[in-house]
Amino acid sequence: MLREQEAGAATAEVCRKHGISSATCYKWKAKYGGLDVSEARRLKALEAENARLKKLLAEAMLDNAMLKDLTTKKW
Repeated sequence: MLREQEAGAATAEVCRKHGISSATCYKWKAKYGGLDVSEARRLKALEAENARLKKLLAEAMLDNAMLKDLTTKKW
């Protein structure tokens, strides 16, 4: 879709053809403009892995905080 728009097709026409808004088109252009398909796939894979690692870190920090709370309470 971005290649069509870069080739000279009107942005509104490309967006209408693919069923997206022009804002989405410009957002994708800012994010993926100039990337090859393989690079874009790699970027998406890295973003997914980063989100998964952030979730794991947050869960580990929560577990750590709970353990600290349990050890500091007087029984």
